[in-house]
Amino acid sequence: MASLFTLVSSSSSVFFFPKKPQNTPPIIHTRRSPLSLTCLHSSETKPSPPVQTFWKWLSDQGVVSGKTSVKPAIVPEGLGLVAQRDIARNEPVLEVPKRFWINPDAVAASEIGGACSGLKPWVSVALFLIREKLRDESSWRSYLDILPEYTNSTIFCAGQKRSLLRFKVGIILGNSFAGTQLLNTTLGVKEYVQSEFLKVEKEVILPHSQLFPFPVTLDDFLWAFGILRSRAFSRLRGQNLVLIPLADLINHSPSITTEEYAWEIKGAGLFSRDQLFSLRTPVSVKAGEQVLIQYDLDKSNAELALDYGFVESKPRRNSYTLTLEIAESDPFYGDKLDIAECNGLSETAYFDIVLGQPLPAAMLPYLRLAALGGADAFLLESIFRNTIWGHLELPVSRANEELICQVIQDACKSALSGYLTTIEEDEKLIEEGNLSPRREIAVEVRVGEKKVLQQIDGIFREREKELDELEYYQERRLKDLGLCGEQGEIIFWESK
Repeated sequence: MASLFTLVSSSSSVFFFPKKPQNTPPIIHTRRSPLSLTCLHSSETKPSPPVQTFWKWLSDQGVVSGKTSVKPAIVPEGLGLVAQRDIARNEPVLEVPKRFWINPDAVAASEIGGACSGLKPWVSVALFLIREKLRDESSWRSYLDILPEYTNSTIFCAGQKRSLLRFKVGIILGNSFAGTQLLNTTLGVKEYVQSEFLKVEKEVILPHSQLFPFPVTLDDFLWAFGILRSRAFSRLRGQNLVLIPLADLINHSPSITTEEYAWEIKGAGLFSRDQLFSLRTPVSVKAGEQVLIQYDLDKSNAELALDYGFVESKPRRNSYTLTLEIAESDPFYGDKLDIAECNGLSETAYFDIVLGQPLPAAMLPYLRLAALGGADAFLLESIFRNTIWGHLELPVSRANEELICQVIQDACKSALSGYLTTIEEDEKLIEEGNLSPRREIAVEVRVGEKKVLQQIDGIFREREKELDELEYYQERRLKDLGLCGEQGEIIFWESK
């Protein structure tokens, strides 16, 4: 029965996260700062020469002017956009024409467009970034020179060696991230990037040496992946992946709790076919203050750490993904799969448990379905197919409910045993401070995951104590037939 339940990595990345493997054997293992531009940190308030060159380039191209509401500046996060005047809420602060967007359309129109035809959108854009970065004469040089070589994201925590990728990343991340789902996610992401690189190297880079006359390494590919992961805008009308120079300097604020009005694509004018990327401020800003937005309200701390290289202290950012599976070896596998699919699920279901929040509504029904067997198997018959999910939303039998309680508690215990520290030890480290940015991320993520695991364990521990007080299917059915009293006693009818 334990093989039905697994704790695995997960992510809600909006555009190019690798698909989960379809044939992975069920096991129990682990999962899922404003942007830190470490190469640009400076004690000076004046932007560095590359940033000044970048601004001049934008000015020469007519993208910005002396009337532009914001300007790049050194901020605590590294580099950000600072208001040049008071800006009202929802007021546009930047409008960048489409010719300055880096997206699949820009790749298709470039010299490598033909060679990149048919590639995944992010892979083609990654190759474009790498090629422009390595070229001596690139029209994007002013922009590329302000991009960081790395961030505090966990994907930059180790160097790359093809045959030693998992080993090297595991060693470097292992002590700080041991036991976390973030460690497993990072390993999975890096292996995915590596597999995509090997494929594109064979199919595009090497066969087109005239387009790529310089060595392109896995490190280059990982850099491009990290840039896209941390800086690309998504959920835009007709644009699922786009880099917007200057606009991508916008930093994140945890105090902003809305994603509305942050950005949009609009027409350049009534008689123009051109499009503009319009960036707005979701809150009013005073001159000299940094303009900030909310990156994503739904991301967990593990996802923020992977994508951007920072975490938040808010409890709602702490989550753990519980993965449930209907085992193929289950004698009722076909019936259970059919029921799951009829209710919007499948043989594998992922449930994000958030600290301080109730369990997802479909989690208990799915658990009961996966555990269904023995005397309860009659509910799988076709006659119940249209009503079974309603039955599963309530306890089915004591044996079924006890089984799911025991399995989840065992899974939580197993996951918690994988961490090298306790919650108390982690909280002491946070309180003492003096942690490097990446170690602070690791401590915050692992303490959050452990708290969620304890929460899950506590929920099912309490439920196990209430097993004798719960009302099960047979009792509910007898009541419906008038054969059971309110106290659970059986009513015997005597003939007159």
